[in-house]
Amino acid sequence: MDYYKIGQSIRKIRKAHGLSQEELAEKINISTTHMSHIETGNTKLSLPVLVDIAAVLEVRTDDLLSSNPAAATNSALDDIAAVLDRCSAQEAKIITDIVKAAKLSMDKYL
Repeated sequence: MDYYKIGQSIRKIRKAHGLSQEELAEKINISTTHMSHIETGNTKLSLPVLVDIAAVLEVRTDDLLSSNPAAATNSALDDIAAVLDRCSAQEAKIITDIVKAAKLSMDKYL
């Protein structure tokens, strides 16, 4: 298991959520130092901490553990498809426009 890659995944998703290490650490009841060590791969994280991080970041634990970005992307696409399946045509169009706008914003600021 590559703890550095897991830590980098956590860092990337944390930043995408606009959270500092301190804020994430507080939400999962660990020290900021421990959070920093997790993100740098200098410590192994326990299963309960991994689950707590995933819950706060609103991702699946698989998304944090996967060293395969394509698998994480496919998982996200499956989630989006499931949402769209429950939408009317008009709702699907609105969601598509929102996703496009969000991606443009991320390209600009991230």
